[in-house]
Amino acid sequence: MSKKELRIGLIGCGFMGRTHSNGYKRVSNFFPDLEYKPVLKAVCSRSEDKVKAFAEQWGYESYETDWKKLIAREDIDAVDICTPNNMHMEIAIAAAAAGKMVLCEKPLSRTLEEGEKMVAAVEANQVKNTIWYNYRRLPAVTLAKQIVDSGKLGKIFHYRTNFLQDWTINENLPQGGAAFWRMDAEAAGSGVTGDLLAHCIDLAMWLNGGIKDVSAMTEIFVKQRMHEETGKMEDVKIDDACLFHCHFDNGSLGLFESTRYARGHKALFTFEINGEKGSLKWDLHDLNRLEYFNNSDEGIVKGWRSIHVTDGDQPYMDKWWVPGLSIGYEHSFVHQVADFLQSVENGEECHPTFRDALETQKVCEAVINSAKNRKWEDTDVDWKNK
Repeated sequence: MSKKELRIGLIGCGFMGRTHSNGYKRVSNFFPDLEYKPVLKAVCSRSEDKVKAFAEQWGYESYETDWKKLIAREDIDAVDICTPNNMHMEIAIAAAAAGKMVLCEKPLSRTLEEGEKMVAAVEANQVKNTIWYNYRRLPAVTLAKQIVDSGKLGKIFHYRTNFLQDWTINENLPQGGAAFWRMDAEAAGSGVTGDLLAHCIDLAMWLNGGIKDVSAMTEIFVKQRMHEETGKMEDVKIDDACLFHCHFDNGSLGLFESTRYARGHKALFTFEINGEKGSLKWDLHDLNRLEYFNNSDEGIVKGWRSIHVTDGDQPYMDKWWVPGLSIGYEHSFVHQVADFLQSVENGEECHPTFRDALETQKVCEAVINSAKNRKWEDTDVDWKNK
């Protein structure tokens, strides 16, 4: 079958550029029925040596060192933004104005104001858009969504989640520059709130509905660090740790925690949902497994059951191996590419869209404001189970 081409222009060739490129390269092998196939047309980065090597390694046909030139090219259909957060808005607005589809790494933006401008741009120019909240596309997480939507858990009472790392426990670690831009408020906007909790918030609202209000606290454990670009000691303005609790629209309570100061944890990401009729829990470290408690089970065998999500009738798994054989983190990006290509084919939106991600941004901003003002903050979220 002759396939239509979707010509990709990738901006940024760091870690996320690799994950996205892998998704583009593998999707046609495992989702052969898709009408469209991605073509790696061009990649862009400011360092010519770096971007040339990346293009050769991942099979991009060409490269640019100026993202504006990439967007202006007539042989690019979709622009994929894998840059630090401070570049998301300008690139997305320019790509939308040029009529390109826009895919953007999370979070949507540094601030709510920037995010609103990005949403306005893609909607005014009517271009297809999506944000890479990839954990939605892990089969066990998608199965959790199906179980919640089926009503099997009944009325939800609690949602709790955390995302824990330890890579910044070093007072000599610099801030800023290509390697440590996530430590720099100018580049990142926020610390763990935008980097890690944004994932938790997106999943929480996708699974459990909108968040009404939040009460948060944040902490900066090392107050000053040398800036990589200036060589000077400067105040640290990003949050190293954040805790918040919240009310969901459905009446349930939420508890969220994220930190880069949890020694022994590299990427502990979990969630648990407790309902009237049952509960669910999931752990990224065992990502193919979903834990399920069904209160209607016979008492003598009642307890948590472990569902190994690898059977062909479970989400996405018919595209991969035989039952019992696992997939990994990188497959979530393959699935998101597949869903995006399907949306191009059928004309539907590929969630989360920029507007969906704006709702997550509202919560992030409310969290930061709550911690700063030491009071409850409304989110003004308008979530419709997207």
